[in-house]
Amino acid sequence: MHITVQNLLSIQSSIKSKLLDLNAKGRIPKIIAVSKTFKIDHILPLVEYGHLDYGENKVQEAVEKWTDVKNQNDKIKLHLIGKLQTNKVKYAVKIFDYIHSLDSEKLAKKIADEQQKQDIKPKIFIQINLGKESQKSGIMKENLVEFYNFSKSLGLDIIGTMCIPPYDEDSSIYFTQMNELNKKINLDEISMGMSSDYLNAIEFKSTFLRIGSKIFGQRS
Repeated sequence: MHITVQNLLSIQSSIKSKLLDLNAKGRIPKIIAVSKTFKIDHILPLVEYGHLDYGENKVQEAVEKWTDVKNQNDKIKLHLIGKLQTNKVKYAVKIFDYIHSLDSEKLAKKIADEQQKQDIKPKIFIQINLGKESQKSGIMKENLVEFYNFSKSLGLDIIGTMCIPPYDEDSSIYFTQMNELNKKINLDEISMGMSSDYLNAIEFKSTFLRIGSKIFGQRS
């Protein structure tokens, strides 16, 4: 059994134990295997095992790596977890099933235009910059309701919210806020939790976990 498959099984086992502890057996989150920077040869054993959700943060890299694989297996779901530039939207809409990083009205308009042209409707998360960090994308939480209503008015399929908490702080503080914000706009899906804090994110009802190094190993 390939090491990536072993790693995935170990993560699934730890999630199962966590859900038992929380008495929340029915609430199994999706694991997005974050394959960014890894060559497709390192990812294929996981695809062959049957895992379906993968995360990339660059559109061009995703197109090069995944076009053939997705053509051969239409069950694979690709998640864009990195910043999306407006000039890459037409390629992103074509290859990504989920976009986790909607962060501006300009981007929302561009996705709306492109999904109409291509007759494809990706599922979208609004990225929130909870730590108000200048180096990170995302809307401010104060603007969430207004931005959500604007995005819905364009016909976007907004299914949830996404955050990347500050690295040097306790992520629980931010995970709690995400729960409250989701309730405000009555959405079920939350994209939060990475290799270092995914079990913590489960406590706060994350439904999509973005796990990279714990599955694929450290990036060189």
